[in-house]
Amino acid sequence: MTAKSDDMKTTTNELKQAVDDYLLWMISSGYADATIKNYEQILNHFVAFIARHKISWDQIFSSKNLHSFDQSTKAELAAVRGLCRYLVKQKRIVAPIEKEKYQLADIYEAYLHYYATARQVNNRRIQSIRRVLAVFQDYLENKKIKLNALTIEQLDAFFAQFNEGFSPATCQVYRSIVRGFLSYLFHQRQILKRDLAPLVVGAHMFAQSKPPTFLRADELKKLFDNIDLSSQSGLRTYAMLQLAYTLGLRPIEICRITLDDISFGKAELNINWRKGRNPLKLPLTEVTIKAIAAYIIGARPQNTHRTLFLSLRPPYGPITPTTVNHHFKVHMQKVNPAATVYWLRHTYAQNLLQTGVSLYEIKELMGHDSIEATRKYLLIHIKLMREVLFDE
Repeated sequence: MTAKSDDMKTTTNELKQAVDDYLLWMISSGYADATIKNYEQILNHFVAFIARHKISWDQIFSSKNLHSFDQSTKAELAAVRGLCRYLVKQKRIVAPIEKEKYQLADIYEAYLHYYATARQVNNRRIQSIRRVLAVFQDYLENKKIKLNALTIEQLDAFFAQFNEGFSPATCQVYRSIVRGFLSYLFHQRQILKRDLAPLVVGAHMFAQSKPPTFLRADELKKLFDNIDLSSQSGLRTYAMLQLAYTLGLRPIEICRITLDDISFGKAELNINWRKGRNPLKLPLTEVTIKAIAAYIIGARPQNTHRTLFLSLRPPYGPITPTTVNHHFKVHMQKVNPAATVYWLRHTYAQNLLQTGVSLYEIKELMGHDSIEATRKYLLIHIKLMREVLFDE
């Protein structure tokens, strides 16, 4: 046996004795039995960690080793820090664990500078972000993961390990910090090929009510291909479906469109009838403009009504939301028996998210009263991207 092995054995035995003494002190100080039992288990893991990594006595209680401890949840760090404080009082070690001055790689430091400049936050906030990013950096280095090759699965694994033992509120803060960094890597530095930030969500989001359903590309093609454009009803339904799909309009909103709301020259639809909201100018796609024009020319009754969509039977008055719902349902259920009229609206929201439109912008475009009503569409985006976009 070498001298180094003897030294390591001596260090391990000394640490075991220190743990036993600390636990006896906890008993004499009146700590709860459950706490003592929990600390004993944690500290035994810590002893094994020190022995496995062959760490010398004078380096055991360094901040670096503390954060490398693979059992480092909040409760477990408290146990090790408690042992350290006890040994300082017993004068068996020189000083308690110092707060580490984390030195990060250049890209992390660049983000901190960017964040501090953009947000004008205090140093305390920057140090909080620095600590989280330090753990994130160490994790990636230990797992030999490069930032430009980072995947959502690897992020999930990191949070599963890092957030263990913390409260849901604290976990949310930590996820928010990493989301900010990921967004920076994608938007400001173009290091990531995909924007992973929106995919970093907590378990609570997936425990909410079932996310909205939507039509996939093959179902959309089938929906529009199956409409009979040789009939007046088919021309009207086709135009209404295009408005629902390309603008996310509700059936009642489709019923409110007038001829005066449409600008064929500018390819815009003016919406000024949403209660309590400013007027909107929504872009009309070429397909939608042609669908509306085909309906007006080939199917819309000629009368004095300015409402765009009219009944095809006398007295040719404006159609009702019930009529829109009926025609949508008939055609959509040929594509998917479970489909409802709102699936097209959900599809519109999902398409906006895929193209990078913010939740706030989607809220305004869709006429939601609350951002929470819009947030549910994020679940569509997350699950679709995880299943499709990141499985290439």
